[in-house]
Amino acid sequence: MTDGVVLALDQGTTSSRTMAIGLDGAVLASAQEEFPQIFPQSGWVEHHAEAIWRTQRRTAEQALSRLGGNPVAAIGITNQRETVVVWDRKTGAPIHNAIVWQDRRTAGKTQALAAAGHEAMVSERTGLVLDPYFSASKIAWILDKVPGARERAKRGELAASTMDGFLVWRLTGGRTFAIDATNASRTSLYDIRKGQWDAELCELFGVPQAVLPEVRDSAGDYGVTDLFGAGIPIRGVAGDQQAALVGQACFAAGEVKSTYGTGAFLVLNTGADLMRSKSRLLSTIAYSIGGRRTYALEGSILSAGSTIQWLRDELKIIRDGAHAGELAASVADTAGVHLVPAFVGLGAPHWDARARGAILGLQRGTTIAHIARAALEAAAFQTAELLEAMAKDGVAPSRLRVDGGMARNDWFLQFAADTLGVEVLRPVNTETTALGAAILAAVGAGEFGSLDEAASIWKLDRKFDPAVSDTERAARLDAWKDAVARVRTRS
Repeated sequence: MTDGVVLALDQGTTSSRTMAIGLDGAVLASAQEEFPQIFPQSGWVEHHAEAIWRTQRRTAEQALSRLGGNPVAAIGITNQRETVVVWDRKTGAPIHNAIVWQDRRTAGKTQALAAAGHEAMVSERTGLVLDPYFSASKIAWILDKVPGARERAKRGELAASTMDGFLVWRLTGGRTFAIDATNASRTSLYDIRKGQWDAELCELFGVPQAVLPEVRDSAGDYGVTDLFGAGIPIRGVAGDQQAALVGQACFAAGEVKSTYGTGAFLVLNTGADLMRSKSRLLSTIAYSIGGRRTYALEGSILSAGSTIQWLRDELKIIRDGAHAGELAASVADTAGVHLVPAFVGLGAPHWDARARGAILGLQRGTTIAHIARAALEAAAFQTAELLEAMAKDGVAPSRLRVDGGMARNDWFLQFAADTLGVEVLRPVNTETTALGAAILAAVGAGEFGSLDEAASIWKLDRKFDPAVSDTERAARLDAWKDAVARVRTRS
């Protein structure tokens, strides 16, 4: 290893962040900036792509200014997955707001495709279920709704991509139009076994293959950016959850992590085996290096940290996530309250796009502490559903590595350990998404010879052991499942 630094661009759902990370995993400088969330109507979520670009570039400049004179070996990029933007190849200007992964506007289209009998083929090739969560139907919606867009796409005038491709395009001045295999695997257009765009899927969803980017390795050559002075190579790209898997050093088959950000995502490394779930979990690409794909099994929770944000911004009953944790710890239980955060539907294993959130069990004595506790408990209960689904698929991990903003809350992690019945391990650096992007870039730049060389970066901060009986755990989960069933019944 050298004394070099990797600049990790972490483009998230609610903010852009840049971290300068040393090759020992130390964070040397960072900057973060939120951008607006746009909700045109119920179930719709958009972002201004230009706002994403401006905030991402500014945070990179700020992090570099705070770094001092350390040389930057490479840039790594990680991004909110499934979110798509379509732009003009000549000007680089987006033709519509980016449609966010949480958006459900295309539920009718995906339901119609499922009703027509296409889900088995889509799942076989992509590892995904037919759901508006994924990118393909979002791209088609933009091409259909923006006047003239479909004709322009056919003429090769437009580009469509997940956010990593947009950032790479802007960073390289349009010289590189490429995304990595992990992001491609979230589009419903990419055959994850063959490792290529699928013409039949493109036709099914109505997405011209001409608008799509080249797909490259997660640790590979994405060109050079001159925006920050001397040219810096871009050498690592991965979707946020796969980047977190790398940042958690889950390099062996059977290792699993859960990231608690805007949503929450349980990802299990399955190695070279493409594991097919019978419980509506997703098969996906964990990372691709040297042309060799490593696969993963994933459970997706659509609302986790966003539930806490809702308490703060819309209900205005908490100051921040730490305040939510304080309130939760101040009461012995929720007094029967359950908060089912189906703001944009339910993810795995339900995949119910029509479900909507509810607070159940309210009484005259219910307080904001009970509601805050129910919001945090919901993330643990949803994770338990995912582990249960994995067990039905024949995989039952005994430990879980966790990261993300909610992982800094000791009360939440102890409740999670109790609810899941497994050891919960928190690393010293809980910002593993950015760390994973940095590791991939370091591998791509030759600073590490392999992922295994970077495994020593991961260090344990604290382990949380289950401390409740199996009987109590089962009773908690039964009550949660009853609450979810009531929400789905009314959806």
